[in-house]
Amino acid sequence: MRRTLILGAAILAACASGPQPLDWQLNARQAMEGFQRLYFAGESRLAETEFARARSELARTGRADVVARAELLRCALRTASLDFDDCAGFAALRADAGAPERAYADYLAGRATRSASDEPLSRLVAAALQLRAGSITPAGIAGAVDAASAQGWRRPLLAWLGVQAKRAEDAGDAEAAARIRRRMDLVTVR
Repeated sequence: MRRTLILGAAILAACASGPQPLDWQLNARQAMEGFQRLYFAGESRLAETEFARARSELARTGRADVVARAELLRCALRTASLDFDDCAGFAALRADAGAPERAYADYLAGRATRSASDEPLSRLVAAALQLRAGSITPAGIAGAVDAASAQGWRRPLLAWLGVQAKRAEDAGDAEAAARIRRRMDLVTVR
């Protein structure tokens, strides 16, 4: 389940049934990729439209585990962007989800631990959970900023830069806070 955060593995592993993917599999994969791209770009309305399309395609299977993985990916993207919620979409499927999905949901909720993979999304989620638990270090915050920046993920980058700016302000480092705010302004220019 560690690779559940990796979009292709999360959806395709659950959906693959042979060498030639079926239409619903391709449609779901494209929609989930669109959802992630648009969500991280800060295009919430368009992202939710793509997610609804992906969920509809996945629901055609009647498999709660497949839909649950999509809901968990949605929650992971929100968590990586420091938008913590109760993952209501997964909660509705929890009773019919598999043990790996329930374990990952517990991880996202902060009720379980696991090691992050080297994937940028996995690292951002782990850092977000450390932040929420109050155990993140300045180096951990910088690592999250670097991971989001390297991927060009606007939404999580702005969230993590906001954390850095707040920490600099709280420490009385006006120069660092101003530098971080200028970087945030640069990210928001479209």
